Amino acid sequence: MTSSSPTRRAPLLATYAAFVFAFIYLPIVVLILYSFNRDGVGGFPPRHLTLNWYAQLFADAPIWDSVLNSLIVAASSVVLSLGLGLLAALALDRATFPGKALFRRLVLLPLILPGIITGLSLLMFAVFAGVHLSLLTVFLGHGTALISVATTELFAGLQKVDRAQEEASLDLGATPWQTFWRITLPNLKLSLIAAGLLIFTLSMDEIAVTFFLIGRDNTLPLQIWGRLRRGITPEINAVSTLIFAVSVALIVIWYRVRARGLGTQAQELLERP
Repeated sequence: MTSSSPTRRAPLLATYAAFVFAFIYLPIVVLILYSFNRDGVGGFPPRHLTLNWYAQLFADAPIWDSVLNSLIVAASSVVLSLGLGLLAALALDRATFPGKALFRRLVLLPLILPGIITGLSLLMFAVFAGVHLSLLTVFLGHGTALISVATTELFAGLQKVDRAQEEASLDLGATPWQTFWRITLPNLKLSLIAAGLLIFTLSMDEIAVTFFLIGRDNTLPLQIWGRLRRGITPEINAVSTLIFAVSVALIVIWYRVRARGLGTQAQELLERP
């Protein structure tokens, strides 16, 4: 009886899982279909397919200005987050200092706090410092908020690095700086790529922190949000479809890079005597 119980529950669990996935992904499928609907938004299923909305999208200058702003902010945030996150990860993995356990928990705080709290606190700090709101403040906000992502990824990568290579490098006369550049950093290459892709994706989609720190310019999420306040247009469906495609591509690349790193480390462990 006990062995047959999981078998009887399997169809029920499969049905439940199908409903959950439909609830999550069916709206996205509908959005993508509407981006090709000649009649715009309304009338499901679409009967007349067209690429006109994509043609209008590519001729929409404000949209592409916001895309450029988002790309600049995301790329800059990757550099800032990886730089500071690497230092934090090295401190957590290699250094011993008072309050290390508390520091480790504080690093993860931006992942726990709601975006509205992070954005409001950064806005108050910018006002206190007398910094005018612009893409610079958005970049600093994204970079600061996403340091925790970089720290988590790089700390996990450092935990898997073979310290024997670093010790051998130091024994052979290399300085700690040379060992870092020639041994430690190359071993973190996959972790750096994975963290960078994840940070780039999160920065491109960020709206809560951006809302509080933006100035005259717009990023793509805020541009879409502003247009949605005037009504849903097929152009919004088209640009949302492109964002979805790019986000999925980056996440797939991140997953493959991470899986490749885990596979390489497992193979190295098996080859050890």
